[in-house]
Amino acid sequence: MSVISSVAGSSRFVRRLLLSGLLVLAWLAAAAGAARAQTFQTSAEFAILMDAQTRGVLYAKAPDAPMIPASLAKLMTAAVVFEEIKGGRLSLDDTFVISENAWRRGGAPSGGSTMFAVVNSRVSVADLLRGLIVQSGNDAAIALAEGIAGTEENFARLMNERAKAIGLRSSTFRNATGYSDPEQRTTARDLAVLSLYLIENFPDLYPIFGEREFTWNKIRQQNRNPLLAMEIGADGLKTGNLPESGYGLVGSAVRDGRRLVVVLNGLRNARDRANEGRKLLEWGFNNFETREIFKAGEVISEAQVYGGARGRVPLVAREPVRVLVPRGASDRLDVKVVYRGPLKAPVAAGTQVAELRVTRDEVDALVLPLYTDEAVESGSLSQRAFDALFELGTGAIRDALSKLL
Repeated sequence: MSVISSVAGSSRFVRRLLLSGLLVLAWLAAAAGAARAQTFQTSAEFAILMDAQTRGVLYAKAPDAPMIPASLAKLMTAAVVFEEIKGGRLSLDDTFVISENAWRRGGAPSGGSTMFAVVNSRVSVADLLRGLIVQSGNDAAIALAEGIAGTEENFARLMNERAKAIGLRSSTFRNATGYSDPEQRTTARDLAVLSLYLIENFPDLYPIFGEREFTWNKIRQQNRNPLLAMEIGADGLKTGNLPESGYGLVGSAVRDGRRLVVVLNGLRNARDRANEGRKLLEWGFNNFETREIFKAGEVISEAQVYGGARGRVPLVAREPVRVLVPRGASDRLDVKVVYRGPLKAPVAAGTQVAELRVTRDEVDALVLPLYTDEAVESGSLSQRAFDALFELGTGAIRDALSKLL
């Protein structure tokens, strides 16, 4: 059974309507008299703009629709390599051979993006990473995959394992380069989550994404990310394009201590990719402000408890609940607490049992775990018997309601 509750008004007055365990309310932002911020429009087929601190989504366009990643898949390649280094299984000083396969399929003979590594030469992991990230070198991607996993196919399995561990819900990887494959798909939301994973978990390696150029084999190449040259605080991440995918970009920028991540794909050309990326980031920085709606440890709602000494337990967040809203706007925020319940006693304090979900204009602005603020011990025999009878009598009604909602 899904249980949903929410809070109304800036005074946080709580109206609770119990419908066989189902609580539904709405929270309305209290700002008055201000005009709604202008809605952003993009020519990208897929797009998402996410705030790093709150994980709030400021803008979304088909964020969960499957799309072809092209070279944006190299972000997942980098994630696997970074994890190997962090885990001590690989060193930046280690060297891998540029196989004939890596050279022929990803090097100079391929006609695609390459770091121009020489066949049968040995290249350090540090240089291969720069070839992968700065130059988008397919030879670097294949050499790293073969050096770590023996074959690119085996490496793709590591990519999918890591993607699942990170929490990418809709991504499947079949190679390290981003070359076209009918089964290789991702989503704008997954790439935003992956980007934040790279930024937050690898502070010593992430700066490679911000390097403006890299020279290998006496060939100097500029970083393909156009945002880096725009002086908007950008420090990453990656571009990609294939005829079937259009032009794509994953970018991140920091302004006044606030980081945003943008993902775009399906654009017509490199100019549109650069312009749309810059415009969406600047729109996010200029038109949103942070609003705190609950303090850390403040009781947000309650969950029902079955067979306990008490029938409810308070739910709290471990950190302040902040959401980004258009500056000076009176946008509607729907705040819901969702859990499977009633909870079965005993319930320990500090147990994650629910999620706080905040939506703004049908966009998922925030999803945050909620925890029990107190312990609830098992009730007496008579309490448990009463709860059992109540649960038996209302179960059918709850099931019917859950099908309708």
